[in-house]
Amino acid sequence: MTDKTSVLFVCLGNICRSPMAEAVFAHKVKENNLTENFTIDSAGTTGYHIGDTPDERSVKTCVAHGVNVNHLARQVCKADFDKFDYILCMDRSNLSDLLQLQPKKSKAIVKMFGEYDDQGERVIADPYYGGRSGFEHNFQQVTRCSIGFLKELGML
Repeated sequence: MTDKTSVLFVCLGNICRSPMAEAVFAHKVKENNLTENFTIDSAGTTGYHIGDTPDERSVKTCVAHGVNVNHLARQVCKADFDKFDYILCMDRSNLSDLLQLQPKKSKAIVKMFGEYDDQGERVIADPYYGGRSGFEHNFQQVTRCSIGFLKELGML
């Protein structure tokens, strides 16, 4: 493979789900010696948290599983639709927002990340207003989705 596959993970504010998905996917890519094949980032559909670090509950959950998180929140922009091959979002609201923002004839494939979950959980629900268990559930989901996506790409 000569060209890198570029992937952008998206949620609402880019502090809980999408930075977790970015970190977990990057971890799985590294575990499988595929780092040189990917460009990976995350963003939010809103600008509520631009420049903020991820929610500490997301970070703690990832770290408890040996996954490093290093990200500052940013908002999706129109240029992302030509920069990234895949824009993978967490829920139907994110998907709707992205499809409205997506310029015509842009290259990005926009999908819900949950489409790659072998247990069929399509929505990766926002854990922000809940307890720590929601973050753990998200971690398990994005782990399954990361593996499923790598399999879909023929890399596992």
